Amino acid sequence: MRILGLDYGSKTVGVALSDATCLIAQPLETIERKQENKLRQTYARIEALVVEHDVDKIVLGLPKMMNNTEGPRVQATREFAENLERRTGLPIIFEDERLTTVEANRILEETGVCVSGRKEHIDKMAAAIILQSYLDREAHKRDE
Repeated sequence: MRILGLDYGSKTVGVALSDATCLIAQPLETIERKQENKLRQTYARIEALVVEHDVDKIVLGLPKMMNNTEGPRVQATREFAENLERRTGLPIIFEDERLTTVEANRILEETGVCVSGRKEHIDKMAAAIILQSYLDREAHKRDE
């Protein structure tokens, strides 16, 4: 079983994938689009990744505000999730994504990725952080 992690943004979707044991998340790719509401190719690429990697569920970052309220991006993310669930037939699990981009930026900085090169990696790294957070919580539940 593998799990796909997604960081849904207005022009990109960062993608991460778990290993077969569902313990480790790895950045996979960033899906780009020219316009925010043009999602057909984005859905098609995610569907292809689901088949290619034999994915059983999808973890999607939920962009809550720092005070834990739901801002304007949450509704767009929920609509994206509904369409994705309908298209893939897979369960979509929401994971709090607050500060994941900040954390991804810090990791890229610490690993020596120059500022100009971070844009290429930031979204898929944020997706990996979102997915790893979910995987860690699930592993902790199993250990209890």
